[in-house]
Amino acid sequence: MRVIVINTGTELLLGDVLNTHLTFIARQIFPLGLRVDRQLTVPDGPAIPEALAEAFSRAEIVFVTGGLGPTTDDVTREAAAELLGLSLRQNTAVAEAITNRLRDRGFPMTDRILRQADVPNGAVVLANANGTAPGLYIAAGERNGARTPHLFLLPGPPRELQPMFDQSVMPILRTMVQARPGIEARTFHLACVGESVVEAEVGAQLLALPDVELGYCARSGEVDVRILGPRPTLDEAERIIRKAFPLLLYATADENLEEVVVRMLKERSVSLATAESCTGGYLAHRLTNVPGASAVFLAGYVTYANESKASALGVEPQLIEQHGAVSEEVAGAMAMGAVRTAKANFALATTGIAGPDGGSDEKPVGTVFIAWASAAGETKVLRRRFQTDRQSFKHLASQTALELLREQLLAADDAAVSSPSAS
Repeated sequence: MRVIVINTGTELLLGDVLNTHLTFIARQIFPLGLRVDRQLTVPDGPAIPEALAEAFSRAEIVFVTGGLGPTTDDVTREAAAELLGLSLRQNTAVAEAITNRLRDRGFPMTDRILRQADVPNGAVVLANANGTAPGLYIAAGERNGARTPHLFLLPGPPRELQPMFDQSVMPILRTMVQARPGIEARTFHLACVGESVVEAEVGAQLLALPDVELGYCARSGEVDVRILGPRPTLDEAERIIRKAFPLLLYATADENLEEVVVRMLKERSVSLATAESCTGGYLAHRLTNVPGASAVFLAGYVTYANESKASALGVEPQLIEQHGAVSEEVAGAMAMGAVRTAKANFALATTGIAGPDGGSDEKPVGTVFIAWASAAGETKVLRRRFQTDRQSFKHLASQTALELLREQLLAADDAAVSSPSAS
């Protein structure tokens, strides 16, 4: 089945908002054997019905994001109804849900807000637990003398669209898509390695497997290897990848690195603290985005100034003076200080030069020291250099820190197994 995604919103074309919808939708539908054949991004207003009319003749499934809100430039609902020859009627349940949501938040009701309760005749309402505009599904059919596709109208904000897609859209898609018998998809997530390195190491071996479809997706600080094929092929692919990257392969499920780390900490009943300088709390932010992180994450210290490294973590001022705040010695002391202060089993620390200024010949911009420490007094410090913008620098540093912790937890497991006392 051909799939088209239409992303609406002038803010997307102005560059004010990053369009994450295509990535999300494409990844969600891929396991069903569906691919996005075409994607359009159009501004608010008259361009929306034009894009819809074009997509109707080209696809069996059309996803539209945005344009369902209360303002005058939100015309997706009306444009779709007009093209399909469907009348709009206020849905009592949706109107009540909008009224209750506004009342609970202390916002006044207006006619324009209530317009979001208008539903094309015959459309299925997709509940929105995180906003006022519901999604809509209109099944394929013969209308106005032409065949029309399955049409999904979805809200623009990702925090509304993504839960709705998982909870309401995917069940509908599963009823209409015949999965290819015996064909499965598996994604291998590798941390802190480049796409070209992965392909050079395993690409030829993977392509030699029977009935395989292979793809790579490079993201900041990691690479996804996506493979489609029969289960025996996927099992052999996994063996090849695990052999080549025994440490860097951190997941084959839909988990990010922080989710994996939090799960590993829980499984081992151990705790973690963080001490951050150059990452400014981003490492703690990623960890606390994981539901249930409170069971293992005790504290995060943002010690940007040298004085705070001393006062909050007990780093000796003489150590900073002798080696500099951005150094292996200070990174290790920060991590150990976080272990002691939080009374944690482990800690991670970051200190570096995000730039664009502040570098030197010895420690150029992009230099970062990432430390791990344990309550047993062990430390390990990595030196890396990430020559990029500040936001990417922080992500790469945090990614490296999480991977360092994951590898230390695995090393501890191996040591426990090989220890004579373990038998």
